[in-house]
Amino acid sequence: MGITIVFIDPTGKEHTVEAVAGESLMQAATAAQIPGIEASCGGNCICATCHCHIDERWFAKLRAADTLEQDTLACTNEPQPTSRLSCQVPLTDALNGMIVRVAASQH
Repeated sequence: MGITIVFIDPTGKEHTVEAVAGESLMQAATAAQIPGIEASCGGNCICATCHCHIDERWFAKLRAADTLEQDTLACTNEPQPTSRLSCQVPLTDALNGMIVRVAASQH
């Protein structure tokens, strides 16, 4: 059984995606062509074009962002307390049903 993730794009449209444990949130988003997840660096935590906001109910279930991710997020236009780079969020069965809002601006 897969992991269901609900992405909400910058226009407010919901996209339900089936993902696999072990892949990153970014991989699931790019495979499903979620609008706003550009992933220009391919998941190397350097471009922030996969910036998203994790729903508060799910944020505490994620491992903490490391220093590189925190520094990269600090350079985004709209960092929030629940901001993450989707390339740095490994998917697990515990995240089934997670809600993710795509940041309006990735630059």
